[in-house]
Amino acid sequence: MSDAPTPDRPKLRHLAIVARDPEKLAEFYSEIFGMELFHRDPDGSCFLSDGYLSLALIKHQLDGDTPVGMNHFGFHVADTSETSAALVAAGADKPAERFTNRPFAEYRAMDPEGNWFDLSAHGFGGPRPAAAADEE
Repeated sequence: MSDAPTPDRPKLRHLAIVARDPEKLAEFYSEIFGMELFHRDPDGSCFLSDGYLSLALIKHQLDGDTPVGMNHFGFHVADTSETSAALVAAGADKPAERFTNRPFAEYRAMDPEGNWFDLSAHGFGGPRPAAAADEE
């Protein structure tokens, strides 16, 4: 089975949690589950990977109103235009382009119950899955 996304099956590849202490949480996931820290933002946000799925631990801003806990998830898709068109056809708002200095996702969308998710054709960073590295 290939790790590359196909038009018929996008891959869930990214989870983001808003955390009070991302560094402490990163240590927890590294020590207990062997996740690898692959990026740290200046604000203290930490990005880890198990070699397949990336886990973003986003630093909670004390003056913000974003709650701690699950924030969004992300799909690696073969074609963001095709997926965006399918979302609009299903009645969802058109995904918004993500303007960020993080190279992890191109678009942000929302499901019918208000849950945010990202769409990316290039992936979410972090170590490449072992199967993909073996194919080179």
